[in-house]
Amino acid sequence: MTDPLFGRIAFIGIGLIGSSLARAVAEQKLAAEIVIFDASADARAAAAELKLGHVVDSAAAAVAGSDLVILATPIGAYADLGPVIAPHLKKGAILTDVGSVKQAVIRDLGPHVPEGVHFIPGHPIAGTEHSGPRAGFAELFKGRWAIITPVTGTDPAATAKLQQLWSAVGSMVEVMEPGHHDQVLAITSHLPHLIAYTIVDTATQLETSTQSEVIKFSASGFRDFTRIAASDPTMWRDIFLNNREAVLEILGRFTEDLTALQRAIRWGEGDKLFDTFTRTRAVRRGIIDAKQA
Repeated sequence: MTDPLFGRIAFIGIGLIGSSLARAVAEQKLAAEIVIFDASADARAAAAELKLGHVVDSAAAAVAGSDLVILATPIGAYADLGPVIAPHLKKGAILTDVGSVKQAVIRDLGPHVPEGVHFIPGHPIAGTEHSGPRAGFAELFKGRWAIITPVTGTDPAATAKLQQLWSAVGSMVEVMEPGHHDQVLAITSHLPHLIAYTIVDTATQLETSTQSEVIKFSASGFRDFTRIAASDPTMWRDIFLNNREAVLEILGRFTEDLTALQRAIRWGEGDKLFDTFTRTRAVRRGIIDAKQA
């Protein structure tokens, strides 16, 4: 029997991503011990009931003696968490996270990371519209990408060990520069969520009779938007506030493209519409071929 990859893994936050990863870690026997803290008493109780790991009553208690610390809270909590956990981080431990923005993570956590601790931010490109520890499942990461963004000077051996963890739970792993990550995610994830929230919010402001018909006759397009717009509001508030530059840049380009389509519809420019729809159809085929649909 081989030794586990880590002796003790601490999860700070045990929502959808944290609980899914805890399940996957246990399933693959990647840790001798899993320790959990969540600021929500209800989440801690659920984690204990689900037997996801040893639940403790503070972040400091969770990280003390842990070989790998995974922050899985909304990223808006990182700035407060940093000084709380820093004095208790074990020398040689790896500190990582699962947040959707990476430059803000480095900004908020980096100054607090003690010397001798390997700080390697990360982001699994996986999720559902559900939240909380009961929503998690071990298969969430299988066939999905996990991006890790080591800071300058990170020990390559520590990076390789974190890559090994993500590979073991079924992910494909990519190492990426933090700023580039934030630009890529602004277009592939953040903008689509912003559009979904806007479209669904627009529907809620229609006349009451029309609102009921929108719900009654929802086709797959609107139904898919409502699924995305059902995502955790705290998490997405924090994402937009912490990746505002990249999101605003992509939103500006999208607005220009939307205006061009509006003009094409107004002036009956069918060839322009057809060309645009043909290009976008090819992108969808590429996503299916990459098994990311």
